[in-house]
Amino acid sequence: MSKLYFKYSTMNAGKSIDLLRCNYNYIENNKKTLCFTSSKDNRYGLGKITSRIGLSIDAIVIYDNTNIYDIVKKEKDISCVFVDESQFLNKKHVFQLSDIVDILDIPVMCYGLRSDFKMEPFEGSKYLMAISDNVEEIKTICTVCKKRKAIVNVKLLNGKILLDGEQIEIGDKIYQPMCRKCFNNEKIK
Repeated sequence: MSKLYFKYSTMNAGKSIDLLRCNYNYIENNKKTLCFTSSKDNRYGLGKITSRIGLSIDAIVIYDNTNIYDIVKKEKDISCVFVDESQFLNKKHVFQLSDIVDILDIPVMCYGLRSDFKMEPFEGSKYLMAISDNVEEIKTICTVCKKRKAIVNVKLLNGKILLDGEQIEIGDKIYQPMCRKCFNNEKIK
């Protein structure tokens, strides 16, 4: 029985490398996969899933009007669908992924952030948390205290925490994972 999986974390926790590892396991066992990523993340080039350690694969780009279900339905013998940067999906995309699981009987593994720098859920993450069969956190530690689990994606400008601005601003160097306690201590400085 196929399932819809959502693996979430803060920035810098290894989501993409986990996706690449799982995808490789399928391919190594002569299984066919499809990999998708959001058009909103072009840090390493459009249609690329890239880890910070340099591993990379090509992926199908998801735009706001992309019908993921139709793309997968046209393919033959797909063993698993992988989605990187799933926080950028819209509600329609998430329900297309559940249709891939429920109608086509293909497992779907999504990787993304749970919330933004304002601690607000992303649309894709909100619906994935609501309807996924399996939700798993990929943990990382706070970059300030180096002890507690990071749960906040802190947005920085010149070392100062930003509390306002656009929800989506792509870039590894402007975000830092922190625990809630350090975030609250840092933002009042």
